[in-house]
Amino acid sequence: MHSAPQAPLSAQRLRLGYGRGKDRRAVIENLDLALPQGRVTAIVGPNGCGKSTLLAGLARLHAPQEGAVHLDGRDIQRLPARELARRLALLPQETQAPEGLTVAELIRFGRQPHQGVMRQWSGEDERVVEAALAAANLTDIADRTLDAMSGGQRQRAWIAMAIAQQTPLLLLDEPTSALDLGHQIEVFELVRGLAAAGKTVVMVVHDLDSACRFADHLVAMQAGRIISAGRPSDVVTEALVRELYGIDCTLLKDPATGSPILANMRRTAAPLAGATARASSQPSETGA
Repeated sequence: MHSAPQAPLSAQRLRLGYGRGKDRRAVIENLDLALPQGRVTAIVGPNGCGKSTLLAGLARLHAPQEGAVHLDGRDIQRLPARELARRLALLPQETQAPEGLTVAELIRFGRQPHQGVMRQWSGEDERVVEAALAAANLTDIADRTLDAMSGGQRQRAWIAMAIAQQTPLLLLDEPTSALDLGHQIEVFELVRGLAAAGKTVVMVVHDLDSACRFADHLVAMQAGRIISAGRPSDVVTEALVRELYGIDCTLLKDPATGSPILANMRRTAAPLAGATARASSQPSETGA
């Protein structure tokens, strides 16, 4: 009997918070998580539930108060910074670049973890940048400045920079924030292509319909804890939607993909208690 492959990124009894001493406040409490390799995982939940805090903890931007995050079985806090940058890339929600920077120049920044005193820019670096441009469908506008591009093009350029970093893991914090529907789909399709090429992608997503359509694995959070995780079709129930968002809805099935679609949405007067929603959903794959 073969054992299941080890999750490339996982958390055990994770506690993340802010402040010290008597002012210490937990945002994430006693959280266990295992992310499937080579798949797109979407983290969903209401505002303030801890999604972005969790992503920051997974990327080592936020040190745990308790518990640990493991990358390929090693405590992420013990990894040298350059080694971590070669294995995990994070694209934050807010990005800034110097005025006048071109797409190609931005993407070249993704090669910094591979540079050093004994290794300068090479033909291999240039090939990686060209491949990242092609993956994000940006080759024809590589010399265009970021401030002359649409929101969707800019976001694809930032993701291409992360692609050039050549990490097996990519974390995205709300990659479609402030984008219109067309540009959202543009970015989500790029993410799907990355997973098809073997990358493990984790993204915080606000829109539950999009998360169900474009993710293989769903992590539903409420008040700093995971209440359900697994395939979108197993996780998303009408009771879960009510618990997360205080919304009554009718769940339909996308005829093309089979993913859940929310219809007939209206604000409910009294959201269900957590136990009711969890009893109506499938068991969590994280054990949380």
